[in-house]
Amino acid sequence: MKSIAAWAPLSANRTRYGIARHCSSSGGERRPSGVRCVALPFETTRWSLVLAAAGNDSQAAREALSSLCETYWYPLYAYLRRRGLDPEDARDLTQGFLTSLIERQDFEGLRQDRGRFRAFLLASLKHYLSNWSARERTQKRGGGWQIVPLENAEGQYVAEPEDRATPETLFERRWALTVVDCLLADLRAQWTAQGRASEFDELKACLLGQAPAGGYAAVAARLETSEGAVKAAVHRLRRRFQSLLRQRVAETVADGRDVDDEIRHLIQALSA
Repeated sequence: MKSIAAWAPLSANRTRYGIARHCSSSGGERRPSGVRCVALPFETTRWSLVLAAAGNDSQAAREALSSLCETYWYPLYAYLRRRGLDPEDARDLTQGFLTSLIERQDFEGLRQDRGRFRAFLLASLKHYLSNWSARERTQKRGGGWQIVPLENAEGQYVAEPEDRATPETLFERRWALTVVDCLLADLRAQWTAQGRASEFDELKACLLGQAPAGGYAAVAARLETSEGAVKAAVHRLRRRFQSLLRQRVAETVADGRDVDDEIRHLIQALSA
């Protein structure tokens, strides 16, 4: 498989892991699946804010958790489908689970030592699944409030590679790919705001470990610039990708010291 070149400096052993065949080519703020790649506007991380407010009726914590769920709902759906649930039950359970978290602030047992949103969400979903009653299966999804848009969830799931990955492995891989998809959407939005969308589309392949069509010289000709300018732009793009990656991962851990370890985990998940 191809690799994301921008990951390489972030890996402990600088090994490049392949993921290009999984990546979305979406260029907007919302992926075709409906996943909303939420912006990162504040210094206090969303997950640390949720942790600090656990057990309290904090509107800020509810909004922070809601934003996280809007971005990372699909790995939950994929996990449930791989567990053998049919599409309708997987949609209902995903909505019900997220509703339980956001509306009811279902944080029983939440502690600082469970400080990674990814791990908390999967463990909580497993617990919720074990207590899923027949009444909840027939209850109107989310009490009438749709937490995340799941209309296209099954279309995304059927496009998953046909492999023997366990539900847990699929969850971890889709979580990592959601991070990548959102980063690419964020980057394209930034370049589009600068009137450089076409340039980003030409250079994006360099982030995905692919050689630009025709090489740097051909890209330079298409962009009517020099080959040196293209190489410099690729370097800046990779640096920006790495910076955004650290910001986004920081939003899902309670302690900034866990960022590097979480990035290494994501890289390993992409290679699984």
